[in-house]
Amino acid sequence: MLTPWSILIILYIMYPEELVSPMRAELTNEGFKELKTAEEADKALNAMDGSVLIVVNSVCGCAAGCARPGVISSLKNDKKPDRLLTVFAGQDKEATEKAREYFLPYPPSSPSIALMKDGELIHFVERHHIEGRPSDLISNHLKQVYNQLL
Repeated sequence: MLTPWSILIILYIMYPEELVSPMRAELTNEGFKELKTAEEADKALNAMDGSVLIVVNSVCGCAAGCARPGVISSLKNDKKPDRLLTVFAGQDKEATEKAREYFLPYPPSSPSIALMKDGELIHFVERHHIEGRPSDLISNHLKQVYNQLL
């Protein structure tokens, strides 16, 4: 028997690319490189000198209203990550799973934001820190993190 939760998961995974492409473009238009396969994610995350911001993108409202706008706004800062990467949860499953291996011990979370430096995770923003918060709060938080850790 399908529960309401399992139906939501099925719908989430089955969004057509035509619906998702504008959500992808919000980040790629700002210079984020999409990682669509496990191999791309592993290669990008293994070859990390300097700093990288990785956004686990999502179709949910908190990604649209809070995470993506907050991340984009955070890049208007003197200090910012050297590279910008993104994976799309529920769409690019293998790439997302591979990227999440680098975020341990944090559990899977969509959307989420990871900051890595020289191959090490130095800051992680989970969904529960994004959900219900205004994008300017997320942006200001990330700017403070960049200023302290980069």
